[in-house]
Amino acid sequence: MNLPNRLTLARIFLIPIFLTVVSLHVPFGDYVAASVFILAASTDGLDGYIARRQQLITRLGKLMDPLADKLLVSAALISLVELHRLPGWVAMIIIGREFAVTGLRSLLAAEGTVLAASWLGKVKTVTQIVAIVALFLQDVPFNATRLSVGNLAMFAAVFFTVWSGLDYFSRGWTVLKKGGF
Repeated sequence: MNLPNRLTLARIFLIPIFLTVVSLHVPFGDYVAASVFILAASTDGLDGYIARRQQLITRLGKLMDPLADKLLVSAALISLVELHRLPGWVAMIIIGREFAVTGLRSLLAAEGTVLAASWLGKVKTVTQIVAIVALFLQDVPFNATRLSVGNLAMFAAVFFTVWSGLDYFSRGWTVLKKGGF
């Protein structure tokens, strides 16, 4: 197994550690949870960079990488809902979009078409990661503002999640119409 695939696998293995830390409700648990999440999320960019740079792109990596991303973000969002830091409907929008776009990409792949990632999808991922970390750290002492940075960041994440989803479906629908759907 090559290095990018090992990094992706490490991201998947960090999810239960992250969830365990969140569920313990211990002092400094938010710091530790945010740190584990940041470590896991950082492997996403790193595995892709190494795979492209060293020409180590594999079918296994193409399958595992987006799965690992969705598992990590979904686990964090569900945890934030359980901690009452995020409304359930926000998590549903983000997770629902992930399932919908994955379904669309699978359908297009079955038709022999690859729906390439867009810059909006990359912005969506970054805003989701920033928002999740900010929401885990919202109660730490250095948060001196009355306005929740985490809530503002999550608003941006939802905005880019919906926008990128619409972009994928707009591009995908054009291809599907040509195929008789």
